[in-house]
Amino acid sequence: MSKKLEGKTALVTGGSRGIGAAIAKRLAADGARVAITYSRGADAATSVVKTIEAAGGKAIAIQADATDPKAVQAAVDKTVNAFGKLDVLVNNAGTAIPKKFEETTLEELDQVINLNIRGVFIATQAALKQMNDGGRIISIGSCVGERMMTPGLVPYSATKAAIRMFTQGLSREVGGRGITVNNVQPGPIDTDLNPAAGDWATPQKAATALNRYGKVEEVAALVAFVASPEASYITGANLTVDGGTNA
Repeated sequence: MSKKLEGKTALVTGGSRGIGAAIAKRLAADGARVAITYSRGADAATSVVKTIEAAGGKAIAIQADATDPKAVQAAVDKTVNAFGKLDVLVNNAGTAIPKKFEETTLEELDQVINLNIRGVFIATQAALKQMNDGGRIISIGSCVGERMMTPGLVPYSATKAAIRMFTQGLSREVGGRGITVNNVQPGPIDTDLNPAAGDWATPQKAATALNRYGKVEEVAALVAFVASPEASYITGANLTVDGGTNA
């Protein structure tokens, strides 16, 4: 049985844990050769690669700070050198620093903006220069980029709203090459960054229609669909996978 992403190459930024790791594993399971970047935690990145290889897939891990243009460019080049081309970019690297806006330091603001917006710009620019026609650019936004109900995530939600408009605008520019650009917006997903048992979990869970946190695999499933040939007419779209948070 041929797999949907057979012969494709994907680069997943921030792919060593959480949603990024699940996306990398799922794209590999669907037949793609996968490169992941990580900023720190080489063991976690190696573990993702080993899991993919154990299942018969091909993967590499590249140390690259997502806010460093040279490192990101080098990661794109390494991906193309290793696998011959680039078909799918998943802008997954991102962070949130939950606290009241008034109490957020300038350093924290810069960190969130640099990773969540500037990092996406840098990676996408680098990838587009190498990407095949018919490629896929998929950013991991957030349901709070569309509708904000959780106090403590003001700068984060603003950066994710920026990704929505980036997605819509860029889709118009690269559509002529058959490249689709989409924004997958998770709601509360059980990860190290936002554990289902954490201090912030109760109000988030209560805001969902399904009354539960999502699993990383549920986000990865939507990303894999958007990356597949079946999704070739979906572009400039903001697709929520949020358990009905924004319903």
